[in-house]
Amino acid sequence: MNISASGLTANQLWMNVISNNIANANTTRTPQGGPYRREIVDMAPVSGGDSFQTVLGQTMNANDGGVQVTGITQDDSPFNLVYDPTSPDAAANGYVQMPNVDIGTEMVDLVTASRAYEANATAFDAGKQMAETALNMGR
Repeated sequence: MNISASGLTANQLWMNVISNNIANANTTRTPQGGPYRREIVDMAPVSGGDSFQTVLGQTMNANDGGVQVTGITQDDSPFNLVYDPTSPDAAANGYVQMPNVDIGTEMVDLVTASRAYEANATAFDAGKQMAETALNMGR
C-alpha cells in the first residue's frame, strides 16, 4: 500500500505540473525574463537494488519500494517564434518568443499521468481489501 501511495503522490504532482504548463502556454513574460519554459517532473524508483533478489529482500523486510520525485526541471527545447510585430514583446524583426509548451504533448502526458494515478488507486484499494479479508479470517 505504501508503494501505491508513493505512486499516487508522484502522479498527482505530475498532473499539477502539466496543468501549470498548459496554463502558461501563452505566457511571454516571466519574473526571470523571457517566455515561460515548460517544466518536466523527474521520477526514480525508491529502492536502489540492482537484482530482483535484492529488491525482493528490501520489500519483504523494510516495506520499501515505490517511486519518488527527484526534481522538476525545465525543458531546454527552443522557444516557438510567432510573427506579431504589434506585440510589446516582439523583437526588432517582429517575432515574439512563445513558450516551448506543446498542448498535444501536455495532453498525452496528462492522460498518461491520469491512468497511472488510477492504476495506483486500484492497487491501493486491492491491498486494502486483502488486508480487510485477512483480518476477517481471524475472527
